[in-house]
Amino acid sequence: MEMKLNQQTALVTGSTRGIGKAIAIELAKEGVHVLINGRNVDEVEQTVQELKTNYPDTHPRNAAADITDRAQRETLFEKFPNVDIVVHNVGMYEIMQYEDTDDETWERYFRTNVLGASGLSKLYLPSMVDRNIGRLIFIASEEAIMPSGKMPVYAMTKSMLLSLSKSLSKLTAGTEVTVNTILPGPTLSEHVRHIIEGIYSDESMTFAEKEKAFMSKNLPQSEIRRFIKPLEIGRLTTFLCSPYASAFRGSPIRMDGGMVPTIY
Repeated sequence: MEMKLNQQTALVTGSTRGIGKAIAIELAKEGVHVLINGRNVDEVEQTVQELKTNYPDTHPRNAAADITDRAQRETLFEKFPNVDIVVHNVGMYEIMQYEDTDDETWERYFRTNVLGASGLSKLYLPSMVDRNIGRLIFIASEEAIMPSGKMPVYAMTKSMLLSLSKSLSKLTAGTEVTVNTILPGPTLSEHVRHIIEGIYSDESMTFAEKEKAFMSKNLPQSEIRRFIKPLEIGRLTTFLCSPYASAFRGSPIRMDGGMVPTIY
């Protein structure tokens, strides 16, 4: 299905690896010029060159910046003011005990997972509304609506993105701009793959066997019995960026592999 996104420009935060990179690749496949973002300039440039090689009809560019820093966000906007799509993917997570968290941890997560996304939205959303075109997408998690208790700070900040998305969507009423949130379930990032390989060091097992054993023991509520592939999230994101998804407004869109047991 051709998504009618050719020649649009998209900023994808945290797009040098994992879900962010998968989103950047799927958008590039549709002819989108992707602005690659991350804090490591070399990693950003490496990803830019990879997209240039694989998708020569597009013009990916280096948008290295720390979006948790207000000055760097503003500099990024000044450098790339005309953006059609913004995907807020960058975020941090880790398993922790609630009683071990301190104020500094909460502030760090809030600044990274919420303020960074909100600050960039505040810069880009008004210009989208003025031009009557645009897509703003937040990448949250099933933890936003079904906290496991293992990542209390992460879960809270992802829940906040749902509220932010709904509030910002109200500002786009009557326009062709949409604001939505995707809630992925457990996803097979490079970091997760490394963890599984470390847990199951038996070389006679295929990775698929290791993945199945891990899911059975740790995430038995998953209905797909495997991790979600980043490219699957990339494809869903690309659809939501397309004109075909204009009726999705302020929506929390679950792609949780059946992790959430409720009907809504």
